[in-house]
Amino acid sequence: MVIVRLALRLVAIAAVFYLVAHVVPGIHVKSGFGSLLWVAVLFTVVNAVVGPILRLLTLPVIVLTLGLFLVVVNALLLALTAWISSDLAVDNVGAAILGGLIVGVCSWVAELVFPLRKRDHHRDHHHQTT
Repeated sequence: MVIVRLALRLVAIAAVFYLVAHVVPGIHVKSGFGSLLWVAVLFTVVNAVVGPILRLLTLPVIVLTLGLFLVVVNALLLALTAWISSDLAVDNVGAAILGGLIVGVCSWVAELVFPLRKRDHHRDHHHQTT
């Protein structure tokens, strides 16, 4: 079931990149589902590998800005993904920040809708009754 949830999440993130490319001026994704899916996979890997390191290194700034600096971190992850892939282009900092904000929020929603780990309903029910 983890594979199914991962596949669904990647398709959802590919759809987010499709939306971002059409809504945010300065962000371009090569047309075609394959390109969108590739960008979603690449962004997911970059976010999983580089994201925690960036968040840890910028933790004091994240705390000082009450989490707002996470938008900049997401913009950097988006820009890094664009630098790695020829299927994604980010023209400027403003596009990276707006695109990073949208992708970050939508990725968070995708994690809520398609979690990779199944939640323990028995344990959750136990906490609600005690």
